[in-house]
Amino acid sequence: MRHYPTILSQEIRALLFSPITYVTAVLFLLVMSGLFTVILDQYSKEALEVAPAVTFFGSFWIPVFFMVPSLTMKSFAEERRMGTLETLLTSPVSTAEVVLGKFSAAYIFYLLLWGSTLGFHYILHAYAHDARYLDAGPLIGGYLFIAVSGLLFISVGILASALTRSYEVAAILSFTILFTLIFGLRFLDQTAALNTGFLQPAKATVDALQIMSHVDDFTRGVIDTREVFFYITGSVLALIFSILGVEYKTLNS
Repeated sequence: MRHYPTILSQEIRALLFSPITYVTAVLFLLVMSGLFTVILDQYSKEALEVAPAVTFFGSFWIPVFFMVPSLTMKSFAEERRMGTLETLLTSPVSTAEVVLGKFSAAYIFYLLLWGSTLGFHYILHAYAHDARYLDAGPLIGGYLFIAVSGLLFISVGILASALTRSYEVAAILSFTILFTLIFGLRFLDQTAALNTGFLQPAKATVDALQIMSHVDDFTRGVIDTREVFFYITGSVLALIFSILGVEYKTLNS
Protein backbone atom coordinates (compact mmCIF):
# COMPACT_ATOMS: atom_id res chain seq x y z
CA MET A 1 0.00 0.00 0.00
CA ARG A 2 2.96 2.34 -0.57
CA HIS A 3 1.18 4.25 -3.31
CA TYR A 4 -2.17 4.58 -1.54
CA PRO A 5 -1.51 8.08 -0.06
CA THR A 6 -0.46 9.38 -3.48
CA ILE A 7 -3.56 8.00 -5.19
CA LEU A 8 -5.76 9.35 -2.39
CA SER A 9 -4.35 12.87 -2.73
CA GLN A 10 -4.79 12.75 -6.51
CA GLU A 11 -8.40 11.64 -6.17
CA ILE A 12 -9.14 14.35 -3.61
CA ARG A 13 -7.71 16.97 -5.98
CA ALA A 14 -9.79 15.52 -8.82
CA LEU A 15 -12.96 15.88 -6.75
CA LEU A 16 -11.98 19.40 -5.69
CA PHE A 17 -11.59 20.46 -9.32
CA SER A 18 -14.76 18.72 -10.48
CA PRO A 19 -17.80 20.99 -10.99
CA ILE A 20 -20.07 18.06 -10.12
CA THR A 21 -18.65 18.05 -6.58
CA TYR A 22 -19.73 21.64 -5.99
CA VAL A 23 -23.11 21.14 -7.63
CA THR A 24 -23.63 18.14 -5.35
CA ALA A 25 -22.56 20.13 -2.29
CA VAL A 26 -24.89 23.03 -3.06
CA LEU A 27 -27.81 20.73 -3.81
CA PHE A 28 -27.14 18.74 -0.65
CA LEU A 29 -27.10 21.85 1.55
CA LEU A 30 -30.25 23.22 -0.10
CA VAL A 31 -32.13 19.96 0.38
CA MET A 32 -31.00 19.39 3.96
CA SER A 33 -31.51 23.00 5.06
CA GLY A 34 -35.00 22.94 3.56
CA LEU A 35 -35.74 19.66 5.31
CA PHE A 36 -34.42 21.00 8.61
CA THR A 37 -36.58 24.11 8.26
CA VAL A 38 -39.69 21.98 7.67
CA ILE A 39 -38.89 19.85 10.71
CA LEU A 40 -38.48 22.90 12.95
CA ASP A 41 -41.71 24.37 11.62
CA GLN A 42 -43.52 21.19 12.64
CA TYR A 43 -42.01 21.36 16.13
CA SER A 44 -43.00 25.00 16.52
CA LYS A 45 -46.65 24.12 15.87
CA GLU A 46 -46.99 21.07 18.08
CA ALA A 47 -44.99 19.20 20.70
CA LEU A 48 -43.59 15.97 19.25
CA GLU A 49 -42.21 13.09 21.26
CA VAL A 50 -38.99 12.56 19.28
CA ALA A 51 -36.09 14.97 18.94
CA PRO A 52 -35.68 16.84 15.62
CA ALA A 53 -32.46 14.90 14.97
CA VAL A 54 -34.44 11.65 14.78
CA THR A 55 -36.65 12.99 11.98
CA PHE A 56 -33.67 14.66 10.32
CA PHE A 57 -31.59 11.49 10.05
CA GLY A 58 -34.66 9.44 9.16
CA SER A 59 -34.60 11.24 5.81
CA PHE A 60 -30.95 10.32 5.11
CA TRP A 61 -31.96 8.48 1.94
CA ILE A 62 -33.01 11.67 0.14
CA PRO A 63 -29.46 13.05 -0.32
CA VAL A 64 -27.89 9.58 -0.53
CA PHE A 65 -29.68 8.85 -3.80
CA PHE A 66 -27.96 11.74 -5.59
CA MET A 67 -24.82 12.26 -3.47
CA VAL A 68 -23.35 8.79 -3.88
CA PRO A 69 -23.79 8.53 -7.67
CA SER A 70 -22.44 12.07 -8.12
CA LEU A 71 -19.31 11.45 -6.04
CA THR A 72 -18.49 8.02 -7.47
CA MET A 73 -19.84 7.73 -11.02
CA LYS A 74 -16.67 9.05 -12.71
CA SER A 75 -14.17 7.23 -10.50
CA PHE A 76 -13.54 4.38 -12.97
CA ALA A 77 -16.05 4.86 -15.79
CA GLU A 78 -14.62 8.18 -16.94
CA GLU A 79 -11.02 7.00 -16.74
CA ARG A 80 -11.86 3.87 -18.72
CA ARG A 81 -13.70 5.93 -21.35
CA MET A 82 -10.75 8.30 -21.71
CA GLY A 83 -8.21 5.46 -21.77
CA THR A 84 -6.28 6.67 -18.71
CA LEU A 85 -7.19 3.74 -16.46
CA GLU A 86 -5.03 1.27 -18.36
CA THR A 87 -2.10 3.69 -18.15
CA LEU A 88 -2.59 4.06 -14.42
CA LEU A 89 -2.71 0.31 -13.85
CA THR A 90 0.47 -0.31 -15.88
CA SER A 91 2.38 1.88 -13.42
CA PRO A 92 3.76 0.26 -10.25
CA VAL A 93 0.47 0.43 -8.36
CA SER A 94 -1.93 -2.37 -7.53
CA THR A 95 -5.60 -2.42 -8.45
CA ALA A 96 -6.45 -2.60 -4.74
CA GLU A 97 -4.55 0.65 -4.10
CA VAL A 98 -6.42 2.40 -6.90
CA VAL A 99 -9.82 1.16 -5.72
CA LEU A 100 -9.15 2.04 -2.08
CA GLY A 101 -7.79 5.46 -3.03
CA LYS A 102 -10.87 6.35 -5.06
CA PHE A 103 -13.17 4.93 -2.39
CA SER A 104 -11.47 6.85 0.42
CA ALA A 105 -11.58 10.17 -1.45
CA ALA A 106 -15.31 9.85 -2.16
CA TYR A 107 -15.98 8.72 1.42
CA ILE A 108 -14.10 11.70 2.86
CA PHE A 109 -16.20 14.11 0.79
CA TYR A 110 -19.34 12.22 1.81
CA LEU A 111 -18.47 12.69 5.50
CA LEU A 112 -17.54 16.35 4.99
CA LEU A 113 -20.88 17.12 3.37
CA TRP A 114 -22.79 15.45 6.18
CA GLY A 115 -20.50 17.06 8.75
CA SER A 116 -21.50 20.48 7.42
CA THR A 117 -25.04 19.85 8.71
CA LEU A 118 -23.70 20.13 12.26
CA GLY A 119 -24.05 23.86 11.69
CA PHE A 120 -27.84 23.47 11.58
CA HIS A 121 -27.91 21.92 15.04
CA TYR A 122 -25.44 24.49 16.39
CA ILE A 123 -27.65 27.35 15.20
CA LEU A 124 -30.66 25.63 16.75
CA HIS A 125 -28.81 25.25 20.06
CA ALA A 126 -27.58 28.85 19.99
CA TYR A 127 -30.96 30.47 19.38
CA ALA A 128 -33.65 28.07 20.61
CA HIS A 129 -32.37 27.37 24.15
CA ASP A 130 -34.90 24.55 24.33
CA ALA A 131 -33.81 21.12 25.54
CA ARG A 132 -36.59 19.49 23.51
CA TYR A 133 -34.90 20.51 20.27
CA LEU A 134 -31.40 19.29 20.98
CA ASP A 135 -30.57 15.85 22.34
CA ALA A 136 -27.00 14.61 22.20
CA GLY A 137 -28.02 10.94 21.97
CA PRO A 138 -29.86 11.07 18.63
CA LEU A 139 -27.23 13.43 17.24
CA ILE A 140 -24.28 11.17 18.06
CA GLY A 141 -26.15 8.05 17.00
CA GLY A 142 -27.35 9.68 13.79
CA TYR A 143 -23.91 10.81 12.68
CA LEU A 144 -22.48 7.43 13.65
CA PHE A 145 -25.06 5.80 11.39
CA ILE A 146 -24.11 8.17 8.57
CA ALA A 147 -20.44 7.26 8.96
CA VAL A 148 -21.00 3.50 9.15
CA SER A 149 -23.66 3.21 6.45
CA GLY A 150 -21.65 5.53 4.20
CA LEU A 151 -18.99 2.84 3.93
CA LEU A 152 -21.48 0.57 2.17
CA PHE A 153 -23.13 3.29 0.09
CA ILE A 154 -19.88 4.70 -1.29
CA SER A 155 -18.45 1.23 -1.99
CA VAL A 156 -21.63 0.44 -3.96
CA GLY A 157 -21.05 3.57 -6.04
CA ILE A 158 -17.44 2.58 -6.68
CA LEU A 159 -18.57 -0.90 -7.73
CA ALA A 160 -21.12 0.55 -10.16
CA SER A 161 -18.44 2.74 -11.75
CA ALA A 162 -16.01 -0.18 -11.97
CA LEU A 163 -18.47 -2.20 -14.06
CA THR A 164 -18.99 0.24 -16.94
CA ARG A 165 -17.24 2.84 -19.07
CA SER A 166 -20.20 5.25 -19.05
CA TYR A 167 -20.56 7.42 -15.97
CA GLU A 168 -24.23 7.97 -16.79
CA VAL A 169 -24.80 4.20 -16.66
CA ALA A 170 -22.71 4.04 -13.47
CA ALA A 171 -24.94 6.70 -11.85
CA ILE A 172 -28.13 4.84 -12.81
CA LEU A 173 -26.71 1.50 -11.64
CA SER A 174 -25.58 3.02 -8.34
CA PHE A 175 -29.00 4.58 -7.77
CA THR A 176 -30.74 1.29 -8.56
CA ILE A 177 -28.61 -0.72 -6.14
CA LEU A 178 -29.02 1.86 -3.38
CA PHE A 179 -32.79 2.01 -3.90
CA THR A 180 -32.95 -1.79 -3.71
CA LEU A 181 -30.92 -1.83 -0.51
CA ILE A 182 -32.91 0.88 1.22
CA PHE A 183 -36.44 0.32 -0.04
CA GLY A 184 -36.41 -2.92 -2.04
CA LEU A 185 -35.69 -5.03 1.04
CA ARG A 186 -38.41 -3.13 2.89
CA PHE A 187 -40.95 -3.99 0.19
CA LEU A 188 -39.76 -7.60 0.21
CA ASP A 189 -40.23 -7.79 3.97
CA GLN A 190 -43.89 -6.82 3.54
CA THR A 191 -44.70 -9.57 1.03
CA ALA A 192 -47.09 -12.24 2.25
CA ALA A 193 -44.95 -15.06 0.84
CA LEU A 194 -42.29 -14.52 3.50
CA ASN A 195 -44.81 -15.23 6.24
CA THR A 196 -45.08 -18.89 5.28
CA GLY A 197 -43.47 -21.39 7.61
CA PHE A 198 -40.50 -22.60 5.58
CA LEU A 199 -39.53 -19.04 4.64
CA GLN A 200 -39.36 -17.78 8.22
CA PRO A 201 -35.54 -17.94 8.27
CA ALA A 202 -35.45 -15.82 5.11
CA LYS A 203 -37.87 -13.33 6.67
CA ALA A 204 -35.66 -13.07 9.76
CA THR A 205 -32.68 -12.29 7.51
CA VAL A 206 -34.62 -9.67 5.55
CA ASP A 207 -35.78 -8.10 8.82
CA ALA A 208 -32.18 -7.83 10.01
CA LEU A 209 -31.15 -6.04 6.80
CA GLN A 210 -33.72 -3.23 7.06
CA ILE A 211 -31.65 -0.07 6.74
CA MET A 212 -34.58 2.15 7.75
CA SER A 213 -34.80 0.18 10.99
CA HIS A 214 -31.07 0.57 11.52
CA VAL A 215 -31.23 4.36 11.48
CA ASP A 216 -34.06 4.23 14.05
CA ASP A 217 -31.88 2.06 16.31
CA PHE A 218 -28.86 4.36 16.01
CA THR A 219 -30.83 7.54 16.73
CA ARG A 220 -32.31 5.86 19.82
CA GLY A 221 -28.81 5.03 21.04
CA VAL A 222 -29.08 1.30 20.28
CA ILE A 223 -25.81 0.34 18.56
CA ASP A 224 -26.18 -3.25 17.41
CA THR A 225 -22.83 -4.80 16.46
CA ARG A 226 -24.64 -6.99 13.91
CA GLU A 227 -25.75 -3.88 12.04
CA VAL A 228 -22.23 -2.43 12.10
CA PHE A 229 -20.90 -5.79 10.88
CA PHE A 230 -23.42 -5.72 8.02
CA TYR A 231 -22.18 -2.36 6.73
CA ILE A 232 -18.51 -3.18 7.13
CA THR A 233 -18.71 -6.62 5.49
CA GLY A 234 -20.99 -5.25 2.76
CA SER A 235 -18.50 -2.51 1.93
CA VAL A 236 -15.59 -4.95 1.94
CA LEU A 237 -17.42 -7.29 -0.45
CA ALA A 238 -18.36 -4.40 -2.75
CA LEU A 239 -14.73 -3.23 -2.84
CA ILE A 240 -13.50 -6.76 -3.56
CA PHE A 241 -15.94 -7.04 -6.45
CA SER A 242 -14.79 -3.61 -7.61
CA ILE A 243 -11.19 -4.81 -7.72
CA LEU A 244 -12.21 -7.94 -9.62
CA GLY A 245 -14.36 -5.90 -11.98
CA VAL A 246 -11.56 -3.46 -12.78
CA GLU A 247 -9.10 -6.27 -13.41
CA TYR A 248 -11.56 -8.19 -15.58
CA LYS A 249 -12.45 -5.15 -17.66
CA THR A 250 -8.77 -4.28 -18.06
CA LEU A 251 -7.82 -7.77 -19.22
CA ASN A 252 -10.68 -7.90 -21.71
CA SER A 253 -10.38 -4.37 -23.07
